[in-house]
Amino acid sequence: MATFNDIQLLRINYLRGPSVWTYRPILEVWLDLGELEDWPSNKIPGLNERLTAWLPALIEHHCGVGERGGFIQRLEGGTWMGHVLEHVVIELLNLAGMPAEFGQTREISQRGVYRMVFRCPEEDVARTALTWGHRLLMAAINDQPFDLKPAIQAIKTSINDRYLGPSTGCIVDAAGERRIPHIRLNDGNLVQLGYGAAQRRIWTAESDQTSAIAEGIAQDKDFTKRLLAACGVPVPEGRVVANADEAWDVAQDIGAPVTVKPSDGNHARGVTLELTGEAEIKAAFALAEPEGSEVIVEKFIDGVEHRLLVVGGKVVAATKGETVSVHGNGQATLRELVDVLNQDPRRGPEQEYPLDWIKLDSGAVQLELKRQQVTPDSVIPQGQSILLQRNGNMAIDCTEDVHPDVAYHAQLAAKIVGLDIAGMDMILQDVSRPMKEQGGAILEVNAGPGLLMHLKPTSGTPRPVGMAIVDHLFPRTDDGTAAGRIPLVGIAGTQGNAFIARLVGWLLQLSGKLTGVASSEGMFLANRHTQKTDAANWAGAHRLLTNRLAEAAVVQTTARSILEEGLAYDRCLVGVVTDMDGWEGLADHDVREPAQMTRVLRTQIDLVLDDGAGVLNADNEQVADLARLCDGEVLLYSLVADNAAVAAHRAEGDGRAVFVQDGHVVLATGAKERVLGSLAALSLPGGTQPDTAALLAAIATAWAMDITPDLIAAGIKTFEYPR
Repeated sequence: MATFNDIQLLRINYLRGPSVWTYRPILEVWLDLGELEDWPSNKIPGLNERLTAWLPALIEHHCGVGERGGFIQRLEGGTWMGHVLEHVVIELLNLAGMPAEFGQTREISQRGVYRMVFRCPEEDVARTALTWGHRLLMAAINDQPFDLKPAIQAIKTSINDRYLGPSTGCIVDAAGERRIPHIRLNDGNLVQLGYGAAQRRIWTAESDQTSAIAEGIAQDKDFTKRLLAACGVPVPEGRVVANADEAWDVAQDIGAPVTVKPSDGNHARGVTLELTGEAEIKAAFALAEPEGSEVIVEKFIDGVEHRLLVVGGKVVAATKGETVSVHGNGQATLRELVDVLNQDPRRGPEQEYPLDWIKLDSGAVQLELKRQQVTPDSVIPQGQSILLQRNGNMAIDCTEDVHPDVAYHAQLAAKIVGLDIAGMDMILQDVSRPMKEQGGAILEVNAGPGLLMHLKPTSGTPRPVGMAIVDHLFPRTDDGTAAGRIPLVGIAGTQGNAFIARLVGWLLQLSGKLTGVASSEGMFLANRHTQKTDAANWAGAHRLLTNRLAEAAVVQTTARSILEEGLAYDRCLVGVVTDMDGWEGLADHDVREPAQMTRVLRTQIDLVLDDGAGVLNADNEQVADLARLCDGEVLLYSLVADNAAVAAHRAEGDGRAVFVQDGHVVLATGAKERVLGSLAALSLPGGTQPDTAALLAAIATAWAMDITPDLIAAGIKTFEYPR
């Protein structure tokens, strides 16, 4: 069998926002099949069998056929290697635990060269999947061995390194359900929900409404207890100790049994329960000391650990814990029994597992084993139970059982500390009974609590805690107002677009909204020139949308930016397209004729919200045709009153249009007309006459934003351009 040269990856480009392909981030790959252009999948002996042996789940890919097994039909009938690579990469992502469904492959005008794309929300993960998918496909083509395990592990590692943690991820997903956009602000879990002045920020399960003072209080467990006790919340008696000897002294003062724990640790690290003897108390001090700045000895309270999640002053979820034990069979060692226990699919080292692996070398486990006089190599007799872990296993949902009195104390504790989102660690005999009658107590108040135990309980119902946090940050309104959004105008084309962006920004500013503008003339905020370099690109729009001062935004973009970067926003209130020019300079993107510009610039109109508007140049037939793609209202503008597209639009009933008639600018709604003013009167300060088409586009855009005609006319006359 002949050996084929590698498929050449000519260009790899990550599109971070809506593009000509899809609304979501994708990796676009330009690839040259070379000699493989003449070798579709059904002509390479054994290729399909090797692929399906390595990736049997390819049978689930519907592909263009639209049914299970569709891609296999394409393989057997003969499809080209770019298309095969697309599905191989998607399947590798699926196997690594990141569901991936969208992909496309299209041939360009150069023979054997294709553009292949697949959806992936993280660039590093996408590139890793592409690298391994390419290797796998070439191995299948040339009948060479391939080990799938390293490929899957490499992609999993990239996912773990780059993806949001489960707590942050569930909040972002909930925001997406409410169509609230998000922007990741760093490589960790700092995320902006919403745009501009309407944004909120989260960092894991902390929000920008979480007080730094409250967080500081929560980190000091001893001070938190004293504060809660002063307000009548039951807490266990205890004191901070400086050394092991003092720990023993305090234990004798308050009476055994006691708990020893770090004052500001987390995830139950360094916590040892139900201690009575001097040796074990001093050993527990040694375990707790490295995990926090101080060590606390407190009265042990018998009961079951519970975690109540309080969001915005309400308990939204509750879990309870259980001890971890193994049971002997008279043959296996303790180490072997624990190895079996750790095979539970709910246990693992990463954040997505609700339970941790049990590690026999951990100090807390060793202390428990010492109490029971066993070692990891001990053979455990038939029927004997060995306790391994007393705490840190809160993963049984009990939300429906929470007694109102228990909820009251949890909510009160969060309010006393000052936290808007808090995880309340409580010891209770029964969560369905009043707290004080059963001798329950609050042990800790946690800022930024983990949410996984509520999302993936080991038993019980998962709770929508991400949505509870989103609803707290963005309260729902009866009028259905879009949460997290500011009025956003997107402008695409070449003709006078910088002027349009600046004038629309000025009119929005006059209407009472502090407005940011990102244009080819730079960045403007409240009409102040804050950046002089070209900002008509993804980076410029991104900077504007992360600015907490911006109450409205106007973003100019270009066809090249759409092709190479994607747009920085997911939707816009108003989308403007002025023309389809500039195709001559886009040959490197295989745009070779005017008609191809429709596919590029329709992206701007595809993003218009249902309650928004598309503003289109009716004097350009190709632009006017985009009206059919707009989900919102359409406003047309034209230099002539008798434009056919305008006439048809107005005839539909209440279609709005802006045009020039007898030297005057007219605003029309169906058959109704209002004269805004003469072109001579609608001049800039000093009598400067702007380009008429650009002026009409700006007027139509402002009108679409519900700016009154009188303010539009006055604003034009006071707009200083350039400035």
